[in-house]
Amino acid sequence: MKTTPVKGANDYLPAQARVRDFLQEKILETYRAAGFERIYTPIIEDIENLDKSDGGENLALIFKIMKRGDKLEKALAEGGELCDMGLRYDLTLPLTRYYANNRASLMSPFKVIQTDRVYRAERPQKGRLREFVQCDIDIIGSESRTAELELILTTAKALRAVGLDSFKVKINDRRLLRSLLLSLGFAEDSLDGVCIALDKLDKIGPEGVAAEMLGRGCPEAAVNELSALLAEGAGLDAVKARADGEAVSDLEFIMKSVAEIGGVELEFDLSLVRGQGYYTGTVFEVVSSEFRGAIAGGGRYDKLIGKFTGEDVPAVGFSIGFERIAAILAERGAAAAGRPRLAVVYDERDFVKANAYAEERRADYDVTLIERPKKLGKLLGRLEEQGFASFYVIGWEETEPKTLGE
Repeated sequence: MKTTPVKGANDYLPAQARVRDFLQEKILETYRAAGFERIYTPIIEDIENLDKSDGGENLALIFKIMKRGDKLEKALAEGGELCDMGLRYDLTLPLTRYYANNRASLMSPFKVIQTDRVYRAERPQKGRLREFVQCDIDIIGSESRTAELELILTTAKALRAVGLDSFKVKINDRRLLRSLLLSLGFAEDSLDGVCIALDKLDKIGPEGVAAEMLGRGCPEAAVNELSALLAEGAGLDAVKARADGEAVSDLEFIMKSVAEIGGVELEFDLSLVRGQGYYTGTVFEVVSSEFRGAIAGGGRYDKLIGKFTGEDVPAVGFSIGFERIAAILAERGAAAAGRPRLAVVYDERDFVKANAYAEERRADYDVTLIERPKKLGKLLGRLEEQGFASFYVIGWEETEPKTLGE
């Protein structure tokens, strides 16, 4: 049997797990301090829910689960659908189903935390796994632009709490982008394809985006004018006369408020789309000079809950790319900034004493009891490699632990 995990999934050594735990704890601590509450949802969702979720290109990356027993035999015999469930590809679709099912028991607006694993049938590569963690905060039930403000400011606090400072938040609005594209001469029925191409700007560059749009049959004049706006880095003032007025007003309010509050670099980015089809208004991403690509992103999705209830409910969310932040800290050589670790070494006959000493020290250390091996020096070297700060051997006359490496 194979000892390695499947491609796109990882085993994590104890030192790596401590860093991951530290990251999640700091992010959770920040979210909770801002008034958000944590929930849990299953990793398995009904396949019909997943297929109808407007998840953009993620819909092609769903891990599907086959029917079982008689249901599978019947589907095979009749040529019917073989799958009835799938693994969630993000945390937003499960959240909207959860809200639709439990809304009578929830506050409104509902400020919610999810930190959990999600699954995509990606082609595994650096920065892209098949199993990975997302850290989401969402506000459901509020149409106010202050919901976006809360999410931007809280996410920025969480990133700083885990040691990231060199980042900026980019913002756009799907309503603004669609109205601008129409004014440039793109056809209504081509807008989804144009947005899909535009979302690939970082991957295939301006020329690649233009070529893809032309390949979709878009007017050359419209493509050229859009390319010129992107090349010059057109700001909000340059496009607002041709764009949806409400979207422009919302963006101006958010950008002005963030500037007045201070501490977060926020800029308008006309090329920002976000790949998921369920976004209906503002969209945002966080980029860092330490990582290629976004380390967080989200937006407003006012129509998704209505797919379950028949009644639209305003909703907006921001998701931190946990794996990318963990990769940044690993490249820095960062260690978890948790409590120091102490190893208490004992002979078998002294276990009771060792346990008593460990209990006395737990106020200041995370304490591990280790039965003494034949070669103490080899053990000490191993402890230092594993991140222990100190050790103590039961039977010593002195009572204080010794620092490893001294």
